Amino acid sequence: MKSLLIDKEIKYEGWQLCPHWIYKNFKIQGDAIVAFIGECEVKLKEMVDIEDVINNEPIYSKNMLSFISEQFNIGLVEGVFRQRLLICEIKEALESRGFVIKRDGDDLFYNDKKLTVSIATKSATSVLIHTGINITSVGTPIKTSGLESDLGLSDIKEFAKEVMSKYNEEIEDIVLASTKVRGV
Repeated sequence: MKSLLIDKEIKYEGWQLCPHWIYKNFKIQGDAIVAFIGECEVKLKEMVDIEDVINNEPIYSKNMLSFISEQFNIGLVEGVFRQRLLICEIKEALESRGFVIKRDGDDLFYNDKKLTVSIATKSATSVLIHTGINITSVGTPIKTSGLESDLGLSDIKEFAKEVMSKYNEEIEDIVLASTKVRGV
C-alpha cells in the first residue's frame, strides 16, 4: 500500500470519500492511504453513516487530521476490519506518547471526550475509509478532545506519517502471513 502526507490544507466535506479520489488528485494508483490537515464539515447530504443521518448529527471540526484510504479487492467486512486496525494503530501511536486512550469500536476517546470520527464504506470498485482526528476541540457540536488543544501534541505531521507507516506495515504483514501456511 502506498501512502502520502499531503502538504496543502484540504477541507474534508465527505464527498472526497469516493472511488479513485486519491488516484485522480495525487496520481497514486491502487491501495493507498493519504493524510492531510484542514477543517472538517460533513453535512447530512454527504454523510455515509446512516445512523448519523437518522440522529441528525453532522460532523464539524475547525481543524482535523484526516486519513483517507482506498483499498481494492476486499469486501466491506474486511474493510471494516482494516478501519478498526487503523484506529488501533492511532491508539497505539498515542499511547506510546504516554496518553491514556479509550477505544469503543471505531471511536477513540481522551478524557471521555471523542477524539475521532471514522467510517468505512464500499464502492463498486473498492473499500473506502475516512478517519479524522480532531486537532482542536474548539467549536465542535459535541464534547471532543483534540490532539493539539487537549493532548498538547505538536508533531501532527510526523504523527500522521508514523500512523500511515505502521498501518501499511501491518496490512503488508497480514497479507504476507496468509502466504506462509498450507491449507488443511
